[in-house]
Amino acid sequence: MALPADHSQPQLAKGCRWGEEGADDTILFPEGVIKVQGTGKHILERCDGQNTFADIVDELQKHYSNSDPAKIRDDVGKFLEALQQKRIVDY
Repeated sequence: MALPADHSQPQLAKGCRWGEEGADDTILFPEGVIKVQGTGKHILERCDGQNTFADIVDELQKHYSNSDPAKIRDDVGKFLEALQQKRIVDY
């Protein structure tokens, strides 16, 4: 599998969803549950099928303006790629 393209629109994979109210820091998927927080949660909140990968990276670059933009892009891409391999995110 490859890193997302700039124009791809990441979203939770079929069968995956955010936890119920009060547990909105979890993603439920057919094989289990993962807890998300911090930057990972910021990324997944933007994976709505509307935002592109480039939009998500741009938003995080604004939030973490003191960080290297290339590193942010690489880290976000690797994070999404790992979740795609686990069938939690599609793009």
